[in-house]
Amino acid sequence: MSKKLVGAHVSAAGGVQNAPLRAKEIGARAFGLFVKNQRQWSAHPLAEAEISAFRENCVQAGFDPSSILPHDGYLINLGNPDPEGLERSRKAFLDEMRRCEQLGLRLLNFHPGSHKGLVPAEACLNLVGDSINLALNETRCVTAVIENTAGQGGSVGRTFEEIAAIIERVEDKSRVGVCLDTCHLFAAGYDLRSRETYEATFSAFEKAVGLGYLRGMHLNDSKSALGSRVDRHHSLGEGELGFETFRLIMNDPRTDGIPLILETIDESLWEREIALLYGFERGR
Repeated sequence: MSKKLVGAHVSAAGGVQNAPLRAKEIGARAFGLFVKNQRQWSAHPLAEAEISAFRENCVQAGFDPSSILPHDGYLINLGNPDPEGLERSRKAFLDEMRRCEQLGLRLLNFHPGSHKGLVPAEACLNLVGDSINLALNETRCVTAVIENTAGQGGSVGRTFEEIAAIIERVEDKSRVGVCLDTCHLFAAGYDLRSRETYEATFSAFEKAVGLGYLRGMHLNDSKSALGSRVDRHHSLGEGELGFETFRLIMNDPRTDGIPLILETIDESLWEREIALLYGFERGR
């Protein structure tokens, strides 16, 4: 049986308990979700019935917590140079970490933040590190998973060196990890389109960060060009990356056992894309 855990970021509309059922319907072995509305600062607390149904549906659908990669809300900026905005972001991030704990989840993926052109990147990295430490100190079992960025809009985390700098600032390194987004990598200037460039990218990640921190990947083609710093996802094989990138990922033992989550632009293709990815594995 394949060691790859491929899935998609599915909707939690109607309650988080529906997410594992939707993932199962498309043949996923992993999934992502938002544990609250991603475009609002606050939300009603999770009801006990909702929590129990989510846990039960995960068991029934065959999803272990290690195969689930939730994503935090879009409003959160853990490197916000504005004190009021930073405090609001930290409060919201802690709330999402606690929601993950309630649901029995072990990971929370997030974009590190943006300096908005108001402070140097180094100051922003310090704020992100402090924000992670505050959240980890108030929770017990959820790992904060830093997603690499395209570098758009003053976002930090574009380079592996910036990601390493954030990790360096985290006190409990057993509870910090990285999610590599293929579209963001490409837009940031990391080429993945040939075996040579793919290996060079992973070697650079190993040297700067360490493969032991890799907790998941987002599998997206890119509408934008290499090094453009523009974050525009596309369906697999329809963008600048092409199919070879994803064939390499599916035959790379370094990506075994971690959630590989589609965030491609047409959810009606997810079932087909999941089957396509598993078809890329040698011997199938």
